[in-house]
Amino acid sequence: MIARRTALGLLGGLAGAALMPGSLSAKAGRKPPRLRAGDTVGLVAPASALTLPDELDRAIHWITGMGLVPKLGQHVGEQYGYLAGTDAARASDLDAMFADPDVRAIFAIRGGWGGARILPLLDWNGIRDNPKLLIGYSDTTALHLAIAARAGFATLHAPNGASSWQKESWDSLWQIAFAAGTPVLGGAGVEDAVGRPARTLTGGTARGRLLGGNLTILSTLMGTGWLPDFDGAILFVEDINEDPYRVDRMFQQLKLGGILDRVGGVIFGQCTRCGSPAPDSDTFTLDDVVDQYLGALGKPAIAGFDTGHVGNQLSLPVGVDVEFDATARTLRMLDPAVV
Repeated sequence: MIARRTALGLLGGLAGAALMPGSLSAKAGRKPPRLRAGDTVGLVAPASALTLPDELDRAIHWITGMGLVPKLGQHVGEQYGYLAGTDAARASDLDAMFADPDVRAIFAIRGGWGGARILPLLDWNGIRDNPKLLIGYSDTTALHLAIAARAGFATLHAPNGASSWQKESWDSLWQIAFAAGTPVLGGAGVEDAVGRPARTLTGGTARGRLLGGNLTILSTLMGTGWLPDFDGAILFVEDINEDPYRVDRMFQQLKLGGILDRVGGVIFGQCTRCGSPAPDSDTFTLDDVVDQYLGALGKPAIAGFDTGHVGNQLSLPVGVDVEFDATARTLRMLDPAVV
């Protein structure tokens, strides 16, 4: 369990910062509200069951350390197989948080698998009419992309509630969600700070709506009608525990589905534990696969950006217009995500 004093000290010190037929319009309407100290935020488990030791305690302590007041979804402690309750239960928790006027934003406690299962069960009229920041990553990608398609307001691809909220994660969350700013995200300074250098595959700049998240979840939603329009978008992807041939397969799916040809630029983030062949092996490395797909696009593209299943990942505004500078390896927000 994380000591509350540790969470408060760390976070407090840093703050000194394609639609389905008949679906709702995805044109951006009202923005989510910004966060303020003392705000109530929802904690939900839209995917896998909370089975790790002290997982819920971790989420409560981190959220409290941000100066926010956590409100638990009714079903967060349930287990239905490997899921955090039935699909109907998990959907009802998310709907309730969007409908609750006292809840300012919503954090997914963890990822895993299951978010895509609840998409048809959600009250999309209610979600569209009550824009709030949904914060999380990994499996939460399904919800980020569906909200971008169905509701049109910004969400945050950021650590889950029970994740470790380190400096870069918190600083970027604060700038976007609390200060309603338009920060520049990434670049050499962040790469040096987190110890993960990125590389430019094709230089240049592009502007577009930032869309993406977990590569596996994105590819799973291909052909379902739950994805937003990627024309001109800046696509970012990340993953974990995938061998290079599996990343190859998913990129090929995005290629055959037309997404890679339609986007304005591509950001490949971190692929944690994604396989390293023996030094004398003749097989493709992960870098080989990434270069084959992204380096050949002729569009701004980078690899190794600070997003994914890693500590100190940046909080990224899904659905917001950005300027992507592949040479500098940065994203500049062109509009605040919140009001």
